[in-house]
Amino acid sequence: MITNLEFKKLAEKGVSQNEIEKQIANFVNGFPFLHLEAPATVERGLKRLSPSELDRYAEIYDCWTGSRIKFVPASGAASRMFKALYEALNALETSSPCDEKSTKAVDLFFDNLNKFAFGKELSAKLKSKNIEQNDRVNTLHTFLDVDGMNYGNSPKGLLLFHLYPEGPRTAFEEHLVEAALYGKRPDGTAELHFTVSPEHRDGFEKLMNEVKSKYEEKYKVKLSISFSEQKKSTDTIAVDLDNKVFRNADGSLLFRPAGHGALLENLNELEAELVFIKNIDNVTVESRIGDTVKTKKALAGLLLDVRRKVCDMQKELEITTDMRTLERIADFMDYTFCISVEASDEIDEFKRRLAKALNRPMRVCGMVKNEGEPGGGPFVACDSEKRPSPQIAESSQIDMNNPQQKAIFASSTHFNPVDLVCCLRDTKGEKFNLLDFRDPETGFISVKTKDGRELKAQELPGLWNGAMSNWNTIFVETPLSTFNPVKTVNDLLKKEHASNIETKPAQLQ
Repeated sequence: MITNLEFKKLAEKGVSQNEIEKQIANFVNGFPFLHLEAPATVERGLKRLSPSELDRYAEIYDCWTGSRIKFVPASGAASRMFKALYEALNALETSSPCDEKSTKAVDLFFDNLNKFAFGKELSAKLKSKNIEQNDRVNTLHTFLDVDGMNYGNSPKGLLLFHLYPEGPRTAFEEHLVEAALYGKRPDGTAELHFTVSPEHRDGFEKLMNEVKSKYEEKYKVKLSISFSEQKKSTDTIAVDLDNKVFRNADGSLLFRPAGHGALLENLNELEAELVFIKNIDNVTVESRIGDTVKTKKALAGLLLDVRRKVCDMQKELEITTDMRTLERIADFMDYTFCISVEASDEIDEFKRRLAKALNRPMRVCGMVKNEGEPGGGPFVACDSEKRPSPQIAESSQIDMNNPQQKAIFASSTHFNPVDLVCCLRDTKGEKFNLLDFRDPETGFISVKTKDGRELKAQELPGLWNGAMSNWNTIFVETPLSTFNPVKTVNDLLKKEHASNIETKPAQLQ
């Protein structure tokens, strides 16, 4: 039971009693599964752009003069990158066996220490402590621990990813380069916004102050960089396995961060008309960035082209009384957004339905061919209004005990790399309230531990899943070369991140 005094204190933090009660009800009842109609394919639901279309849409974007910003979720810790290293370290310290996968991973790590962008710094740390590189226990402690390089407790954005002749770059810096190459406004400004965790914000701001002027000079750009943190008011309450509120040892209620879906509130506060969204670890070395730059411009140009057509159709709706015009707009919605707008014999009612369907935030989502990566993909699925529309779905949203739904999910041909271009304003230039277009009936429940006790945690609808459920969405096939995530430290040895390749400056926008 939560006391009235506790509810009062929560209200002061922006958390209502109704919201808490709804979260607890979600634990009791669970979230409904997302109903899949079909995978999005090039036959329906997924566009494959020809080379001439890529050029045309990129040109549309290059000629556009509106405001734009690059939005990078960067609060995640890098600890999972080093899972195999921690397992090997534990095995070495306890003289216990290590599984074959972790053994191979740690062998690969030590065999290539000097090829990593952080290799020189690690070598210097080891030398200062009189530690030999073949001393695996102390080398790993130096690399991972807080009194060493502290990589095990740092966010991915602050880790050294790539090595260049002039020195190493972090993932954060590679995003500055990307913004300079495809996010520059006509006035020469490139704007970026990073969402970071409170404990790491100082580190990001310190790095920004150290490198900002260097990249501004090299890429002839003015960088405007801002940061925000996930709002505490979006944290969700935890319960025990019997769905009773979980309390800390001091008797206080336990709240937990609600996942990346909570960042919808941060996104909602941005003023730019166009927003590029990309994960912090999805970067590549500059000599391989050409596909990324061209693809990003083309996705943005496609969005702008479709938005212009939507604007024209909204103007038509204001004046037309012609049923054939309404049917043409409905055909456009079906062909462009895979949304069927139910017709009506009443002209005004048909116009109302079309206007509602047109007047929504819009996103173009890059999708790469599925090569076995774990994660979500593009589907035609039912939104919160039970209407089929393009949705990015994760496996946890699907009823895998339903053979039909499981088969549809398994048949997906493409994978979601988190490569979005979004328009947050209507055709009159007014900001949408993005909170009005999410599906509150989507979410995730997982079992965690705290102080040795099991608990159930709840995440809000994912940012590109339920949080954007009622957006107008276009899926576009993008080259696999634009998807270069770093899930493990040894991914940095792949050619997309390799430090021993010759680097050439990318062409400026």
